[in-house]
Amino acid sequence: MPKFVYDFTEGNKDLKDLLGGKGANLAEMTNLGLPVPPGFTITTEACRGYLADGTLPAGLGDEIEAHLTELERRMGKRLGQADDPLLVSVRSGAKFSMPGMMETVLNIGLNDESVRGLAKQAGGNDRFAWDSYRRLIQMFGKTVLGIDGRFEQALEDLKGSRDDLDLTAADFQRLVEIYKGIVRDATGRDFPADPREQMRMAVEAVFESWNAPRAILYRRQERIPADLGTAVNICTMVFGNRGMDSGTGVAFTRDPGSGQQGIYGDYLQNAQGEDVVAGIRNTVPLQDLATIDPASYDELLAIMEKLENHYRDLCDIEFTIERGKLWMLQTRVGKRTAAAAFRIAVQLADQGLIDLDEAVTRCSGAQLAQLMFPRFDSNVKARKITTGMNASPGAAVGRAVFSSERAVELAARGEDVILVRRETNPEDLSGMIAANGILTSRGGKTSHAAVVARGMGKTCVCGAEELEIDVRAGRLTAPGGVVIEEGDVLSIDGTTGAVYLGEVPVVDSVVVEYFEGSADESDDLVRAVDRIMRHADQARVLGVRANADTGEDAARARRFGGGGIGLCRTEHMFLGERRRLVENLILAEGKDERQAALDALEPLQRADFEEIFTAMDGLPVTIRLIDPPLHEFLPDIVDLSVKVATGRGSDRDATLLEAVKRLHEQNPMLGLRGVRLGLVIPGLFAMQVRAIAEAARGRREQGGDPRPEIMIPLVGAVQELEQIREEAVGILRETGVEALVGTMIEVPRAALTAGQIAEAADFFSFGTNDLTQMTWAFSRDDVESSFFGKYLDQGIFGVSPFETIDRDGVGRLMRIAVEEGRRTRPDLKLGICGEHGGDPESVRFCHEVGLDYVSCSPFRIPVARLEAGRAAIAGTTSDTR
Repeated sequence: MPKFVYDFTEGNKDLKDLLGGKGANLAEMTNLGLPVPPGFTITTEACRGYLADGTLPAGLGDEIEAHLTELERRMGKRLGQADDPLLVSVRSGAKFSMPGMMETVLNIGLNDESVRGLAKQAGGNDRFAWDSYRRLIQMFGKTVLGIDGRFEQALEDLKGSRDDLDLTAADFQRLVEIYKGIVRDATGRDFPADPREQMRMAVEAVFESWNAPRAILYRRQERIPADLGTAVNICTMVFGNRGMDSGTGVAFTRDPGSGQQGIYGDYLQNAQGEDVVAGIRNTVPLQDLATIDPASYDELLAIMEKLENHYRDLCDIEFTIERGKLWMLQTRVGKRTAAAAFRIAVQLADQGLIDLDEAVTRCSGAQLAQLMFPRFDSNVKARKITTGMNASPGAAVGRAVFSSERAVELAARGEDVILVRRETNPEDLSGMIAANGILTSRGGKTSHAAVVARGMGKTCVCGAEELEIDVRAGRLTAPGGVVIEEGDVLSIDGTTGAVYLGEVPVVDSVVVEYFEGSADESDDLVRAVDRIMRHADQARVLGVRANADTGEDAARARRFGGGGIGLCRTEHMFLGERRRLVENLILAEGKDERQAALDALEPLQRADFEEIFTAMDGLPVTIRLIDPPLHEFLPDIVDLSVKVATGRGSDRDATLLEAVKRLHEQNPMLGLRGVRLGLVIPGLFAMQVRAIAEAARGRREQGGDPRPEIMIPLVGAVQELEQIREEAVGILRETGVEALVGTMIEVPRAALTAGQIAEAADFFSFGTNDLTQMTWAFSRDDVESSFFGKYLDQGIFGVSPFETIDRDGVGRLMRIAVEEGRRTRPDLKLGICGEHGGDPESVRFCHEVGLDYVSCSPFRIPVARLEAGRAAIAGTTSDTR
């Protein structure tokens, strides 16, 4: 029979899969000799068994009872003992940190008898005892019994204009009776008085919270596997609400917002558990604890230093002080902003705690992308209405909304919104995901809003106390009588904490300026990014190219570190004023007219290529011959039909309409396009190849070093490629230009017959956009707006296959093509040119399967460079490379 329960003395930080992050770290702190209240952890394996069968696994109840009995022996008191009760907390703890997403129940063991014993043992502190009891009913009612909102409203009604600290023992005793009435009305039964029943029900509720809607939503957002389950931690209660010599706090060993070293955190006197992160009362800075309780402060600083050196990273710590005694309730490697991630990684490397390899692995491509988002233009005068706490950096502009439901609704229409709340709670997660930014009037930098926003990379300003927020009316009032109604535009600066009325213009971030070569090199963030990027470039074996169709895009790609062009789409060169020349080609009657149309297009194509070869001198440029169906270059069939039918069209319009009808296809993505155009329309591909060759020869004569690569699109059979290749090689030989000739693997059949196709190809480039569409049998443009949302909600997709490569389907086709292609031609060059080339997870996959390069939009090149370095450091190189 498996072991389902571990005492805190039995685990360690490496058992996160089994004990969850919280349980593993409680065990680790216990092993380090830190002051951790005694307790035990129920494993994630037990949770998975419960969720599968709907009941506690066989033997689990006996194990829990045995550990609880031993805990009672050690503490010298029984759970819920009337005259001197042992009380425990029941807290969730998954492998990956999910702040605020799952549940906690404090003060298990209190009832109408033991609450009086608790007061007696606390020296007659009735207020503390009844406050603890009402918290139990409130948390139990919400978490275990599923009663939402009514407890919080009852508390607000009782408080009126008073602060929590103004409430008396009689107030809390009255609140307990109100809460018990809420439980009775909502469930038809009394609040359970038996302490062991309370604990059993709380354990089951924490297991079930793994599949609560907000937990599922958070996992999808953060790409956390759904089958991990959560552990449950049973911990002896210590009390921060026993008076002003007690309290609770959250501390970070470094600033998770900026990464700066220093003392960082929040403290709240005479408070318990979730009060700090809930933001119900504004906290004081952690430094104030030095005056409030110097001994506890000094001990806490020593523990923070010990934990950071032990974990070799920023640590997030929860602690409680009970009557001057410090207790550690949790530690974990803390979530941080993107800027903090880069700064902290470099700082720790400079301190010798980690090496540069590890520093690179701690900075993700997604974080780098966040740093490239724009910031507010400081040179523009804007109307600042208040300043709050700079909880999560960035610049966010949007319409003010006062509920998560409204945020989701407007965001679905494509509108940018700022979610405005007094404080957020886990129920607001959907709105926080939908919003551009979050603004609250309560809570500190460790509040729910701040912690979750930082984890998601969302801009957040919290604790803006000067704002009066009326959620019900959908209105906030700022100093000076400024009123903002729902729908009014706000701009919030998560870097400074400033809140502005109206839209503030944005400019490039300092990190984009760095990649452009114009940043202030003394900026510590710029220096950190530079250190990480240089080491990633040294480590990576995967090349990074750009998808670029113009000289301007090519030049930017080169500045951003691109090693060439992996996809130049020639059809983009046929738009605008040139569209008429394509119309002439389509309307041509006979060989002479068709050749005249091609002759008119060739010099324009050649000039385009010369510009790109100049920008990418000395680097490879992969040019894809025309791919889309020809009807895309013709006017819309409906517009033409109306013009001709109403007599407003010209003779050319009538001719064009006939051509459109002739070329119309039910599913053009599967019709006359790509290599098929080159085979069906004589001279089309030859014109393009000649333009490429002439441009390369001209550039070479000017002293340049052009390196063209010609890519044939949509090949499904080697015979198609052989015919086009023969024609292309003849033109290249005629012009004296050397160029590789390869193909785009975007048809499943091409992947499955890659061994044959490699006989006629110098390189493969995977067109994963089309390969995904054809493998899944759906059109991206159609399905993303129709059923993708439902597929994500139902868990069929964890992430869109157009965002990250589908490893099991599309990825398997790629592996087959890589293996069979290189078996035929060991020197076969392999790349990817779909937009997956800039997706961090997809870049890692491309490294694993042994591609030579990825290609993506210029702006995403730095992300791909970093992820390629991280993949190489992780040591996942494939034997096929």
